[in-house]
Amino acid sequence: MGKKILCIGGNRGIGYASIKALLEEGHEVISAARTSGPLADLGIQVQPFDAENNRPLELPPVLDGMVYFPGSITLKPFHRISEEDFLHDFRVNCLGAAMALQAALPALKAAPRASVILFSTVACAQGMAMHASISAAKGALEGMALALSAELAPKIQIHVIAPSLTDTPLAQMLLNTDAKREAAAKRHPLQQIGKPEDIAKLVLFLLGDHAQFFTGQIFRPDGGLSSVRTF
Repeated sequence: MGKKILCIGGNRGIGYASIKALLEEGHEVISAARTSGPLADLGIQVQPFDAENNRPLELPPVLDGMVYFPGSITLKPFHRISEEDFLHDFRVNCLGAAMALQAALPALKAAPRASVILFSTVACAQGMAMHASISAAKGALEGMALALSAELAPKIQIHVIAPSLTDTPLAQMLLNTDAKREAAAKRHPLQQIGKPEDIAKLVLFLLGDHAQFFTGQIFRPDGGLSSVRTF
């Protein structure tokens, strides 16, 4: 039976691949994003949402799940990160997720069981130079997710997906030459970078009926980068 899933963002990359997969599986997607963009081509209505400018969402009385896709990549040496950089990353990656989840909470509570998926990064588990701002924001998100997994149990499950570098428009500055792509792949034990379609399959699983015994966990589709050494 199809579920009603609120998807925040998703006009490209992992979000677009996930929403496309949800529709193909027969689920109903309630979409909110900064622009209608490519999502409009999938035949769904997109209401406005800006992570840095909270606006009310029009939601159905019952939601079976929510996925928050917006993210940012601020890569700078620590001494060059401004207060606004820190605030921007926090608003987009953590505060925006919190506000969207608060808005959706009554509808999620009305379902027999609901799942929420938030996105973090491998940089929270594997220290990486130039990642101080985004790691701080995503680290806050992970902490919030663990707290909510306790507070909202047993009816609402909270999941965090923390990918490594994935072939998306957001990461193109890191993958815009063959040399960069090859070097990025070699940094991973599995010698490859992530694919949006593979992470979309994990999204489908966590929203589905086969994931009823999971909550408060951080799933790491990161090619082994956070946990494996091959030397």
